[in-house]
Amino acid sequence: MFFYHLTQTPLEVTLRLLLEKSLAAGWRVSLRAQSDALLDQLDRTLWAGPDDGFLAHGRDGGAHDADQPVLLTLSQNAANKPDCLVAVEGAVIAPEEVAGLKRAMIVFDGHDEIGLNIARAQWKTLTAAGVKAKYWSEETGRWAMKAES
Repeated sequence: MFFYHLTQTPLEVTLRLLLEKSLAAGWRVSLRAQSDALLDQLDRTLWAGPDDGFLAHGRDGGAHDADQPVLLTLSQNAANKPDCLVAVEGAVIAPEEVAGLKRAMIVFDGHDEIGLNIARAQWKTLTAAGVKAKYWSEETGRWAMKAES
């Protein structure tokens, strides 16, 4: 379980990097959010990437959800059977979900006080349930691990 505390890089940039690395590892990914508005924004951003950085993905609810390498969803039951789950916007990752994944990530905006408090609560809930977690921050301009449970 990895927590990524954004302070300098926009969510879309960080997500593209994390999704590209996950796909390079051969993983199917579920990107879980709390709102259709954010998923719409991310969908547009991922399609509009550079030609050499095309990131194949789909929105939950389509005819080919099970085939999507990256599925943008609000659901806790992603049809693409992900190896990796990325949660944004305070979307919940349950402790029992983590055990079945190769990687789980929570990405949150350090300038959003509500999001920051949600991430803190998620850290407490997950680590109290025995999930091993690492907390990464980019506050110095480079990603550095700040805590490990």
